[in-house]
Amino acid sequence: MFEKLKSLKDQYEQLCARLELPETYSDASAYSRYEREARELAPVVEAYTAYEKAGQAMEEAMALMGDVEMKELAQEEYAQARARREQLSQEIKILLLPKDPNDGKNVIMEIRGGVGGEEGMLFAADLFRMYSMYAESRGWRLEIASISETELGGIKEISFVIEGQGAYSRLKFEAGGHRVQRIPVTESGGRIHTSAATVAVLPEVEEVDFKLDMNDLKIDTFRSSGAGGQHVNKTESAIRITHLPTGLVVECQDERSQYKNKDRAMQILRSKLYEQEQAKKNAALASERRSQIGSGDRSERIRTYNFPQNRVTDHRLSGDMKNFNLHNIINGDLDELIDCLITSDQTARLQAQAEE
Repeated sequence: MFEKLKSLKDQYEQLCARLELPETYSDASAYSRYEREARELAPVVEAYTAYEKAGQAMEEAMALMGDVEMKELAQEEYAQARARREQLSQEIKILLLPKDPNDGKNVIMEIRGGVGGEEGMLFAADLFRMYSMYAESRGWRLEIASISETELGGIKEISFVIEGQGAYSRLKFEAGGHRVQRIPVTESGGRIHTSAATVAVLPEVEEVDFKLDMNDLKIDTFRSSGAGGQHVNKTESAIRITHLPTGLVVECQDERSQYKNKDRAMQILRSKLYEQEQAKKNAALASERRSQIGSGDRSERIRTYNFPQNRVTDHRLSGDMKNFNLHNIINGDLDELIDCLITSDQTARLQAQAEE
């Protein structure tokens, strides 16, 4: 590990030196590339530098332990430096874990009402509100691509994009089945019902990452449906794209511009096809995927929202860390829960790495 850290530190210093060269300033593309690579290396290099300093502090404290007057102070400094180095060692191991190449991307999310009829669709609307509030709290931008609503305000299906730093890295753990236990507004007898909704999470894939063959696509235009004022049914600005080899269909009808709808639909289709391709590769490596929290499968139940008990339980976590305050969660305060999932994922990957 330390040989790798020394190599990364040398690489970082070389990049910093290149950034200061006049010829680099005159080449915007090269400067951007070097700056990005240096920024990615900075956290692990900073942690390694602090680790080395902690080691030096331990050596200096050891040297002072022979002095009777300084022994007690030296022992205290040694203990502090040792604890600091152990902490940094763990941080470095996490920083060296393989990065998910999609973590820096925007995210495409889809929510569908599941078991429970109208109540499942009302719950889907609650989940969309939850993610909307979370995106707003993080300063991310949310844009709806398509939505199908019920008369009572539920959501049959919604597709939306969240743009922002770290969006996919934090929201990727939301994929799966979400279950709710509560008394529905449509229930006159006061009985608790169990309903569900499913959430799909995809990284937004750029054209350079995955190219579409236009010969494989059937593109149709149609009039938007649903609430939309005078604009609805006046122009055929909505877009439906069918990927002929797979039968995959994507619709986008939120924008008034046909061009914008087509562009967004192409992005969503590209991401879905990319996900399918990745799923095939992952299936072949399933036995090696011990580090993943859950399978990410849309049918897998990952979380239960229990309204009578004001409790959210994430079934991928264990012990006291699996239960959270429902009021906070449903109102978009997801950071504590997501941080626990990230920590659990890192712990599992470290364990898998140690077993190899």
